[in-house]
Amino acid sequence: MSSTALLLSGGVDSSVAMVRLLEQGVRPDLFYIRIGAKEEGYAGCPAEDDEVIVRILARKYDLPLEMIDLHREYWDHVVGYLLESVRRGLTPNPDMMCNRWIKFGAFDSYTGSTYDHIATGHYARKETIDGLDYLATAVDPVKDQTDFLAQITYPQLHKALFPIGDLPKERLRAIAEEHHLVTAHRDDSQGICFLGRIDYDDFLREHLGERVGPIVELETGQVLGEHRGFWYHTIGQRKGLGLSGGPWYVIRKDVESNTIFVSRGFDTEMQYSDLIRLGAMNFISGDPMPEGTDEMAVTLKVRHTPDFTRGLLRCHADGSHSVIAEEPIQGVAAGQFCTLYDTEEHLCYGSGVIAEGLRRDAQDKILQEKP
Repeated sequence: MSSTALLLSGGVDSSVAMVRLLEQGVRPDLFYIRIGAKEEGYAGCPAEDDEVIVRILARKYDLPLEMIDLHREYWDHVVGYLLESVRRGLTPNPDMMCNRWIKFGAFDSYTGSTYDHIATGHYARKETIDGLDYLATAVDPVKDQTDFLAQITYPQLHKALFPIGDLPKERLRAIAEEHHLVTAHRDDSQGICFLGRIDYDDFLREHLGERVGPIVELETGQVLGEHRGFWYHTIGQRKGLGLSGGPWYVIRKDVESNTIFVSRGFDTEMQYSDLIRLGAMNFISGDPMPEGTDEMAVTLKVRHTPDFTRGLLRCHADGSHSVIAEEPIQGVAAGQFCTLYDTEEHLCYGSGVIAEGLRRDAQDKILQEKP
C-alpha cells in the first residue's frame, strides 16, 4: 500500500487538499514545516497561528501530525540564494527555490525518502503521457502555480500529488465551508514567509547595507537623482524612485558603478524585450525539442501571471537556449525564470534562468556570437 505525506501549511489550499485525499480513501501523514530564521531575528511570520490551525485539522480527522524544523535548510538554500542574487544585481524567485530545495527536497531527505507521494496545496496538475509524468497547468488559470514549480526535478514530480489542481478557487472555498474547515475564510498567503511582518527593504538594508549611487536617464546620460543601493531596485520598477516628471521605469542596473538607469514614458520601448537569452535550463521531463531540430514553438511566462506569451525556443550549438517572443514583454530582468509551456498552454516543460532580455533587433548579433 502506498504512503502519502501531506505538507499542511495552515491555509485553505492545503487543508482542502487533505479533504480531497480523504475522499479518495487516502489517509495521509501530515507535516508542518517550520521555516524562517528565528535565531537571525526574523520572527513575525504568523507561524504560531498556522501551527494551532494544523493541530486543529489533524485532530478533526484523527491524522498523525509532525512539526519539522527546516529553517536552517531554508536559510542556506532559499534565503542565501535570494541575498546572493540581489547582491549580483539579479532578480531572484525564492518561491521556486523553496519548492525545489525545501518542500520537495529537504523534506524528502528528512523523512528518509520513505513516502511514495508528497502532496501539497499547489494549484497544478500532473499528467502521465506514454509512461512519462508531466507537470500540467491547473484548471483555474488565475491561481495556476506551475511557474512556481518549474524548477523541480523529475523524481520530485514523480512523487508529487496536487489534489486541488482541478478545482477553481471558488469551488475550493465552498468545499472548505461544506466541511467546516477552520481555514475556510483565511486569506491567501502573500510574500516571503520568513520575513513575516518585516519590510523587504529593511531586510536587505540589514544584510546588504546602503550605498548611494546615481539615477541616470538612459537616453541622455543626465543624472536625475540618487538611490541608496541598486539592490533595492528591480528592472521594470516604476514606484519608489522619487523622481518627478514621470513615469520613470528602471531599465538597467550597473552593479560595478552602482548606477540605476531609467527611462521616461507610459509606454517607453526601453521597458520591453522580445529576445530572451537563457542560462541554466531545467527541463522537468526531459528536453521537449524534437530530435534533429534546434527550435520549437512554445508559450512562456517570465513572471506569475495568468497570461502566456507565444514564442520560439531555440537551442544553440553550444547547448544554450534563447526564446524569441512574438510580443514584447515588459520588465524582463536577469535572474528571473522564463517558464516554458507547450503551445496549448497546458504542459509545463520547465524553466531557465534569464541571462538577458534584449530587443529583437539584437537577434542577429546574439546568434552570430554563438558557435
